[in-house]
Amino acid sequence: MNLTSIIRPVFNSRLHAIERYESHAEDIQRDTLERLLHEAARTEWGQRYGYDNMHSYEEFAAKVPVSTYEELKGYIDRMRHGERDVLWPGQVKWYAKSSGTTNDKSKFIPVSRDGLHDTHYQGGTDAVALYLHNNPLSRLFDGKALILGGSHAPNYNVANSLVGDLSAILIENINPLVNLVRIPPKKIALLSDFEEKRDRIAEMAIKKNVTNISGVPSWMMAVITRMLELSGKQYLDEVWPNLEVFFHGGVAFTPYREQYHRLIRSTNMHYMETYNASEGFFGLQNDPLDAAMLLMIDYGVFYEFIPLDEVGKPNPTVLPLWEVEQGKNYAIVISTSCGLWRYQIGDTVKFTSTNPYKFIISGRTKSFINAFGEELIVDNAEKGLHEACKATGAVVSEYTAAPVFMNAEGKCRHQWVIEFSQQPADMEVFANALDMALQHINSDYEAKRHKDITLQRLEVVTARQGLFNDWLKSKGKLGGQHKVPRLSNNRDIIDDILKLN
Repeated sequence: MNLTSIIRPVFNSRLHAIERYESHAEDIQRDTLERLLHEAARTEWGQRYGYDNMHSYEEFAAKVPVSTYEELKGYIDRMRHGERDVLWPGQVKWYAKSSGTTNDKSKFIPVSRDGLHDTHYQGGTDAVALYLHNNPLSRLFDGKALILGGSHAPNYNVANSLVGDLSAILIENINPLVNLVRIPPKKIALLSDFEEKRDRIAEMAIKKNVTNISGVPSWMMAVITRMLELSGKQYLDEVWPNLEVFFHGGVAFTPYREQYHRLIRSTNMHYMETYNASEGFFGLQNDPLDAAMLLMIDYGVFYEFIPLDEVGKPNPTVLPLWEVEQGKNYAIVISTSCGLWRYQIGDTVKFTSTNPYKFIISGRTKSFINAFGEELIVDNAEKGLHEACKATGAVVSEYTAAPVFMNAEGKCRHQWVIEFSQQPADMEVFANALDMALQHINSDYEAKRHKDITLQRLEVVTARQGLFNDWLKSKGKLGGQHKVPRLSNNRDIIDDILKLN
């Protein structure tokens, strides 16, 4: 029996609503904001800014300030201690712990029951709906889904209140029906020791008919590698012959794509990118031939955008979705059904289309190198590495980069620490290829590299195997949704990593 054909109609109903994104984006977003304001009108925050008498986006933008975590932290900490009706109605009992990418300071992002259902779970449902639409022969539900998650822990002494990785929160609260098609069971999925969890998942997953996998590419690769070691197989499709899709997110897939292609030979394998952050579910890849993601605009999220060159200014320009332009970099600002109001999440995006609104994640507002005016962002780094790997046959598993500041002779450069799953035959050729690719991609970098006058050619330091995992482990960040910081404008992170090399 083809169980997928029976279940498929349940997901088809969403397709019509998603089709409306193309012609009704402004109306959908204005309606979303109106609903959020109405629901939060009786909260402390809503009363402070007069949500009861607020009837348009223009009023909202004029009266409510753009905020950062530091500015909301006091409210969130009171919520974590059990206070009700602060930023969102009722008591919020779940908090996604996030450390960002540039410091060790934890953030605790509120995850309300409303946000779980109208944003995070809706995103998961739509991922399946769009995948089934694009793949009419799919047998997705005729096997198991391997879903990787993190862990959680008690939140202060508040009853039934927990903090942890977003993925752990999602697994803890998931519809029991999903557990019928999902592995591993909760007791394994929520283990705090990632290495123990990896081994136990690998041991049980070998025996299952897995058709789809979901998680962060780096951590999923750790599970796959361990499973192949235990099974004695060389390729993943030897273990799971019916595997057909990887729903991935959390980090850019580019550095991992070649590794997955080498381990999964099946021509029926698909890859679908998702943008599910601690703060909300924002995007889905709706076209397998287009790497850009569709902005999901009818969830419990209202979007605004700050042009990248105005981030950090006292009074930056803030644009609603319907005023953004294609091809420009913007920092995302969100208002959500979890109680985040005009909140800067730290990610930057570039729109590739405005009809419908499709985008790529271009980096983070604090993850860049601009020590010498080169303005290198993560999107540049990912593309440069892709070109260097294509030219040399190398495969990169992890990396980070930072500036080496000017010495007494005025010499300076970028330093890259790269862990390869397949090293290039000649590291100098790889470094040259990366440097030339970055010059081609980024005109500011090219200008600074001109004749080596301002910036010298980049340096590549080869990382030993497991270096980045060891660094994450030393920070208590192994597993879950933690990720290696890609670019830094100072040397704090890279020097810390190099000590372990």
